Amino acid sequence: MVVFSKFQTIPTTCIEYVHPWTDSCTNSVVKIAIPAAKESFRLYAAVYMLTLISRRRIPTKKDIKQILHGIAISTLFLFSNVCMVIAFGCLVRKVFGNYNVLTVGFVPAFLASYVAINLERPSRRSLLALYVTNVATETLFRMATWRGLVRSIPHSQVFIFATSITVLLYFYKGRKARHDSIYRLLRILVGPYEEKGYAENREHVASLASPSHAEHLEMVAQIPIEGKPRVVKYKILAVLYKLYHSLVKPVQNLSRHPTCPHPFSCTYYILHGVGKMFALGYGLQVCLQIGRLAHKPTLFPKLLIQKNTFRLGGFVAGFSGIFRLMSCLLRRFFNKDSKFHAIPAGLLAGLAFGFFSDNTIALYIMWKSLQIIYVDSIQKGYVPELPGANILLYSFSTAILLHAALVEPQNLRSSYWKFLYNISGSRIAVMNRKPLDAFGLGTSAALMEVLAKTGTSLVPYSELA
Repeated sequence: MVVFSKFQTIPTTCIEYVHPWTDSCTNSVVKIAIPAAKESFRLYAAVYMLTLISRRRIPTKKDIKQILHGIAISTLFLFSNVCMVIAFGCLVRKVFGNYNVLTVGFVPAFLASYVAINLERPSRRSLLALYVTNVATETLFRMATWRGLVRSIPHSQVFIFATSITVLLYFYKGRKARHDSIYRLLRILVGPYEEKGYAENREHVASLASPSHAEHLEMVAQIPIEGKPRVVKYKILAVLYKLYHSLVKPVQNLSRHPTCPHPFSCTYYILHGVGKMFALGYGLQVCLQIGRLAHKPTLFPKLLIQKNTFRLGGFVAGFSGIFRLMSCLLRRFFNKDSKFHAIPAGLLAGLAFGFFSDNTIALYIMWKSLQIIYVDSIQKGYVPELPGANILLYSFSTAILLHAALVEPQNLRSSYWKFLYNISGSRIAVMNRKPLDAFGLGTSAALMEVLAKTGTSLVPYSELA
């Protein structure tokens, strides 16, 4: 029978719903703790090791201690979050004596997440909140679309990305002393010269250009060398210098407007950005798909020329090229540089996202821009700072995701379902959905569809007890 009031209670116990594989609430938490601890450690060991490698230097003892401490704290946070969802799921049933549409998932997940995020380092809470809010936003939109409340708008990702990245570029050109990771990304995409304060003395900005590479080629090409192998080596350097001098140098020496902060000509500035970003995007896309070659190495030549392989390169090259082109044109037209130039330049450059439109990236940039606006408004005294905002945002967003995974899993992103499946040791799938069918959302049938779509399965109770 369908429950017409979604807040009407359903007659089921935590043994029937939360942990049907065991009659003991305590045992259910202990059993889920083992896969949760293993998966949490594996995940954060990889994350922190990549962080260590990205520093590109030999780690000191202090670095290693910090990494090990970070892995331990983050593992404890995620491990605790998983275990306490089960614990609070049982506790809520014992306190209220029943379940409703909120207490089957949202309330236990919120309480568990609130406690767990306080165990994590404060420096990581903002990043975690941003990530889960990103996924939760997409999930809420899917839930609304599934109910027929909203319709999907074609190319909406491009619009979201273009407007959001414009906000970030406006702050990038208008403010100094930024330490957020998003600005490091912008320095790669559009170059460091567009950042405010990069070159305060713009009349002498050309002196910032360092032709040391070309001078080095010219110097070594003219050194007399004895021995055939070394002669060949330096003849190659001489040829490279001649190519540089005949092809690149003339482009560098074309006109540059006095208000432009970049060295060399505007034409070189634009072409250099396009070429560099395309090579970076194309190379990264090839690396991401290289795993497909493990069983079929013969696919490598085909992989290099596939349409999808060029998508990321086309996006970042187009974005960088359009933004640089528009910025130079606007400086020439208005005879000055301005942070407001980032608005038309960013909006037009954002259209390049059509080459690589992705919901995750668009929503991440959107939430990042809102975060930057909020922080800037606090600094200017326009809005008050909300204590624990990151903690509440993380808890609320995680509760939405757990609610969707339990009540309407068809509206959850497949990758996040697999994450929950792995970290719970498949128990997220085994939790009994049949009592939840009373809410009229077809929960148990939706679960079967999700399992088939994601390649996950129901594990027998005997293997979980």
